[in-house]
Amino acid sequence: MRIITVTSQKGGSGKTTLAGHMAVAAELAGAGPVAIVDTDPQGSLSDWWNAREAENPAFVQTSFATLKEDLAALKREGIKLVFVDTPPTITHANQKIIGLSDLLIVPTRPSPHDLRAVGPTIDIIERAGKPMLFAINCATMRAKLTGEAAIALSQHGTVAPTVVHNRQDFAASMIDGRTVLEINAKGRSASEINGLWGYVNSRLARLPATSNFKSVHHPRVHFGNKAVEQKAADQRIEDRGVSEGQRSEARSAQVKEFHIANH
Repeated sequence: MRIITVTSQKGGSGKTTLAGHMAVAAELAGAGPVAIVDTDPQGSLSDWWNAREAENPAFVQTSFATLKEDLAALKREGIKLVFVDTPPTITHANQKIIGLSDLLIVPTRPSPHDLRAVGPTIDIIERAGKPMLFAINCATMRAKLTGEAAIALSQHGTVAPTVVHNRQDFAASMIDGRTVLEINAKGRSASEINGLWGYVNSRLARLPATSNFKSVHHPRVHFGNKAVEQKAADQRIEDRGVSEGQRSEARSAQVKEFHIANH
């Protein structure tokens, strides 16, 4: 079983939309069974799944306190891929999730604010020693800024070759629990999502076959019946902020070298 976590400290980077689309793309490509886990107290991915008619990918109710045990239970249930959506913060809980992950996807909008904010996320992933890739998200078609963002990000890690552009059908498809893959499978947005999943899958295939957790005998996993609500449990978990200090400031300073043409 592989665990893919979509994470960024920057709100509005498109983590939830990308996590949902990646999970559906993997399921449709035959890489499942796929499960999704929502660790964001806002519960946007949970709300999307509860509005969804299709039962796949599966939704798993868990909490930070039982996450490791629940992931082990998922493995015993035969789940092949788990996509985890995270809150837009750098916390002790996020550190734990990253430590359990096999691959981190960092969605980034091609904007100066997003590029400056990516430093702490890079730092915490590198300290955990986990592989990551950047996914340029919500890009404007034919904008020079997108290429410049890719160059800036490439100084800090791998950038997925497929860019997800900002189209109305991409975001709107999440309203009723679907994805653009299920609404307009032959459209450009669907092609980009499939392309991104294909690259992510190729990265997974090159990773060593290791396990981040031991099996346990008492699974606490609950596959949703459209009534899953995780927010109350998450609010009871101590959310300790992680100070990134001078290392994060150094990261931010590096990314600030990014320049906008004609601005």
